[in-house]
Amino acid sequence: MDNPQQLRYSKEHEWLSAAEDGVSTVGITEHAANALGDVVFVQLPEVGATVTAGESCGELESTKSVSDLYAPVDGEITEVNEDVASDPSLVNSAPFEGGWLFKVKITGEPEDLLTADEYTAFTAG
Repeated sequence: MDNPQQLRYSKEHEWLSAAEDGVSTVGITEHAANALGDVVFVQLPEVGATVTAGESCGELESTKSVSDLYAPVDGEITEVNEDVASDPSLVNSAPFEGGWLFKVKITGEPEDLLTADEYTAFTAG
């Protein structure tokens, strides 16, 4: 499994893109998508909602289980991926591209995020 080097990762298996004008894109990792199995429903946070790093901000439902979606940073939701809402399988088929979940305007400094190599080591252990 190749984790893109330019992204940062949470221990809850979310990825975060580098901020452009203070806004980052968030999704779940391929590792998480594989562990979940076929995603059949996605509950995303509302645009304008405030999220807190490490706290639940949505849910992913698969044929195996329901899992919380955690915010990797503090911020305000600026956009949600409507494509994923209507076709949750994108989370499995393209977790780092079309399967992104939401965009967040970061408030505060992101903490406790891992590099791609650190995340790979974390998931291997």
